[in-house]
Amino acid sequence: MKNQPIWSFFREALQEAGQVSFHLFRIMIPILIGVKILQEAGLIVYLALPLDPVMQLMGLPGETGLIWATAMVNNLYSGIIVFLSLAETLHLSVAQVTVLSTVMLVAHALPIEVKIAQSAGTRFAFQALIRILGGFVLGWGLHAAYSLTGTLQQANTIFWQGEAPVQPSLHMWAVGQVKNLVLIFGIILVLVLLMRIMHRLRIVDGLIWALRPVLRLLGIGREAATLTIIGMVMGLTYGGGLIIQESKSGNVEPQDVFSSLTLMGLTHSLIEDTLLLSLLGAHMSGILWARLLFSLLAVALLVRLLPLLPGSFVHRFLFAGRVQGAAVEAEGRR
Repeated sequence: MKNQPIWSFFREALQEAGQVSFHLFRIMIPILIGVKILQEAGLIVYLALPLDPVMQLMGLPGETGLIWATAMVNNLYSGIIVFLSLAETLHLSVAQVTVLSTVMLVAHALPIEVKIAQSAGTRFAFQALIRILGGFVLGWGLHAAYSLTGTLQQANTIFWQGEAPVQPSLHMWAVGQVKNLVLIFGIILVLVLLMRIMHRLRIVDGLIWALRPVLRLLGIGREAATLTIIGMVMGLTYGGGLIIQESKSGNVEPQDVFSSLTLMGLTHSLIEDTLLLSLLGAHMSGILWARLLFSLLAVALLVRLLPLLPGSFVHRFLFAGRVQGAAVEAEGRR
């Protein structure tokens, strides 16, 4: 390994990035087309109707349900477009924008991101449910905290520069999606190279050692640790794509995959997405710190509950793979 030629090192990284991208694109492309059809047909507005009472429980106007529904079905940028188009008539406070932005961060782009998690071995319905339900619980908790303490009740100021972006034409949309896929491949290639270099320099071992107490609490083994960190910082598309590759090779235990992807689902892209939503006026107390703390506590609780559940239930509703004695074996590895 130490004497491996540089060209061979890059060739193997390119092959691995190609495999990861292939698995991702096979999932993403059909879903991107399907979501675009829903959007063009104007059907997303009907998905927002059941959210009206839910949004009011979080202290938000019922109209904001369309914003969350758009983000859940499509992505954050689409949700932001709807937000900016409604902002002048909603007259939201900083607390309300923070609550709305936080639930959008927890539950967005579900068709693609949950499908990625499913491809690694987790169950689609549970991953979708925990993100939607988790977003609501966190949003309700933030609303209660801000209301009881009287914080962030001032009128919101949007820092987004310029007018609300317009929906692109079909041609512009198609070109944009191709560019995004090329960009995703490039980022995955860089991540694969970085991972290989970090393994060579034993940086990965140092990170795992430093985070060992937290990872043990969350039920995430060393094989999935670095990939989880990548997903939390960069995004579920990248971390999840790498997890898919590792799970198919058998290098990561099913419970580690479940814990890692559940954590990534609740909190990922901590830098880019957090900064993006802060431009709408959202406060860091919700979109970063509360979201991170809630996600860590939620996954820690799930890990503690797993050994109490029948193996048949876990296999059917939570994740595929070997489940008998999984918790005991995982703990023994650590």
